[in-house]
Order: sequence, then structure tokens, then C-alpha cells
Amino acid sequence: MTALSEKSLVAVSRPWFWPVSWVPAYLGTVLAGHAWLPARADAGRALVALIILGPLVWGAVLAQNDLHDLPSDRVNPRKATAPLVTGAVPADRLRLWYRLLAAASLAAALYVGPLFVLGVAGVLVLGWAYSVPPLRLKTRPGWDVAVNALVVGLVSPAAGWAITRAPWEFPWQIGVIGVLFAAALYVPTTVTDLAADTEAGDTTFAVRFGARTAYRLGLVLWGTALAVCLLSAALDALVPRSTLIPQLVTVPILAGGYAALTRNPTIPRLAVVSLLFGIPTAGFALAYVGAS
Repeated sequence: MTALSEKSLVAVSRPWFWPVSWVPAYLGTVLAGHAWLPARADAGRALVALIILGPLVWGAVLAQNDLHDLPSDRVNPRKATAPLVTGAVPADRLRLWYRLLAAASLAAALYVGPLFVLGVAGVLVLGWAYSVPPLRLKTRPGWDVAVNALVVGLVSPAAGWAITRAPWEFPWQIGVIGVLFAAALYVPTTVTDLAADTEAGDTTFAVRFGARTAYRLGLVLWGTALAVCLLSAALDALVPRSTLIPQLVTVPILAGGYAALTRNPTIPRLAVVSLLFGIPTAGFALAYVGAS
């Protein structure tokens, strides 16, 4: 593979997306082990899982997404430098990369464990359903939000948990909170590409319901997630009660920050929102490990 091809492959896999699955997966690992790092016996499998959940799965899913998003990407200024749009990578090569990355994801998952293989296969299937006709859930309002929220908010932390513990023992509260936060983070992204998706005829959530409705839904999802966190702390249900007072202090900041940053969403603003999400995540992890 030439240096240009390697650079294009990295561009297709969007390294800035890898932490989207790494952070919740790491949280799942912390939850399972009540520790910041996995046990030495599990370190190898955790490292392989990190590679799978980063460049391999994202590379496969996004390669397939680029193939089927080409009409909208061509009229989207944000995608002007995408390898398929510029012609740096032909469609046939992108299809080959998808097959190789998907196969590598499943093969590497065997080292982590058979249940991890099922999880990776499920993510690849959801990625196919999101991008590829006739399902193409990206253009089915509501489904586009649900797929991304489930993968990031539930599957990723459950994958981290499953490295050391049985998936069916995964705490449901974390799944609920994760899906709500992930949905709140995804909805504004449909607004950032509203013009391009409209021109290409892709009926995303924002195209169907408009930017104002998307903004309001995001507020509801974000606020509900914060409320569930507060309630869980008040009940001492997985979320340590010691986080209740800090949460009462930070919730207005988190709610106000989200409301301000997503009113006219841009990629830099959404990056700041993601950093805001890190505040309750870090606080919970610190309290959880400290209470163990």
C-alpha cells in the first residue's frame, strides 16, 4: 500500500470519531472491574478491543457510509476533501477496504471472545442498515437517531464491560443514560448537514422535522439524561449518592451549555458539547472507583 493510500485510508476512518466509541467502552471496562485499568490478564484483550472499536470498525462503517453518501457529500462543503469526493480513492477500492476492515474486525474479535464477535457483527449489521438501500436508516427519521444512540450509548459501554464480565450482567441504568446522552449528541449533527442532505434528497431527522424541532428534541433528551443521573444518585442506584451535590451544582451548567451550543450547531460547537459530556462521565467514574 502506498503512502497516499495509507493516508486516504486513515482519512476514511476519521480518527476523530474513534473516541466516540473508546470513551464509553472504557467506562464499561471501569464499571466491570471497579478499577481504572483492566487486570493484567485482561490487558491484551482490552488492547485488541481498543483497536477494533477504533480504526477497524469505524473504518468499515464509514467506508460503507461514504459509498452511499456520495451524492450529499458532493454538495456538502464539510465533505469537500473526502477521498471519494476528490477522487483520491475510487469506489472499487473503498469497497475492498470495507470488506477487509469488516473481516479484520470480526477476526480480531475472536481473540477477545465469542460474545464480543457477536457484538462486533451486530455493529457492522447496524452500520449496513444505516447506510445501504433499501433500509438506509439514515433517511428514515427517528431510526437515524436510534441507530447511533444504541451503538454509542449502549453497545460501546457494553462491549467494554464484556471484555471481563458477562454482557447480560451489564447495568441497565448505564444503558438508559448512555442512549439518552448519545441521542442528544447525535440529533444536532443532522442539523449541521441539513442543507446538503436536503439537496441530495436524504430525509434525515432534521430534514423531515426541521432544525427547531431537532433542537427541542435534543434539549429534552439531554435534560432527561441529566434527570436520570440525578435520580440514580438520589436512590444510590449504581450512581454513587456522593455525586448528588456535585450534580446539583453542575446540571445547570451542562443544561445551559448544551442549549447555547446546539442552537446553531457546528462541528466545533458539538466538539465542545462532547467535552461537556465528559464532566458527568468523569465525575461518575471517580466516585464509582473511589467507592469500590
